[in-house]
Amino acid sequence: MTEHDKIAKATEFLRLFAPAPPRVALVLGSGLGSLGDALEGARVTTTDIPHFPRATVPGHAGTLVLGKNGVLALSGRVHLYEGYSVFEVVFPVRVLIAMGARTLILTNAAGGLDPRYRAGELVVISDHINLTGQNPLRGANDERMGPRFPDLSEAYHPSLRALAEKAAAAAGLGPLREGVYAGLAGPSYETPAEVRMLRALGADLVGMSTVLETIAAVHMGARVLGISCVANLAAGLSQEKLTHDEVMEAGRQAAPRFRKLLDGVIDEILR
Repeated sequence: MTEHDKIAKATEFLRLFAPAPPRVALVLGSGLGSLGDALEGARVTTTDIPHFPRATVPGHAGTLVLGKNGVLALSGRVHLYEGYSVFEVVFPVRVLIAMGARTLILTNAAGGLDPRYRAGELVVISDHINLTGQNPLRGANDERMGPRFPDLSEAYHPSLRALAEKAAAAAGLGPLREGVYAGLAGPSYETPAEVRMLRALGADLVGMSTVLETIAAVHMGARVLGISCVANLAAGLSQEKLTHDEVMEAGRQAAPRFRKLLDGVIDEILR
């Protein structure tokens, strides 16, 4: 069975719960799953969706909310470090877009490489550096999903970034910083030497998700907005030890502000 056929099976199943095409899809990162709680609509456990990979990491619930307002919210992405292939990692995003969502909002909890960042700060992703060693477009290209050589010069859509700034101002959240996100395979956190390398490469944020999903989404013609919640300063920039519990707690504490921002962004898109 081809990747296209698997996506078709998954979308056919999900249309039983959401027959109208969604306009916006949202992927919720570590500790941010509560952001989907306010959505009204059908809730589907991702293990029930044909060919969907199962999230195994704490803070990733494995739930897809098919909101009545034209929004899909996925809580429970999967990662390379869980043992999944690059194609399995991007499969959920491909299904969300195949459902009809032309705008994809990717959220994550990230390490801050800029010492000016503070835990809980929300940063709009302006660009990324793919250091995972993987690309979801490897192999034969299926023209039904996208072109052989997609342009990533505006992978994080400028109009959506501007919209996020507008929504933040309207919600009283103040100006948002923008930053370059470096995606690594994980699961170990970076060493201080690696953090210095990443800063020298021009990265402001570092994490273990998002970049592969963005490539797959752009390949399918979707617009992408990426927003990071700074969970902590990366190794060597503070004296704190890095833990996943800290990442999830930062996400929980930032959730009310994150919800205000996302509500404003989604309202603007759906207007």
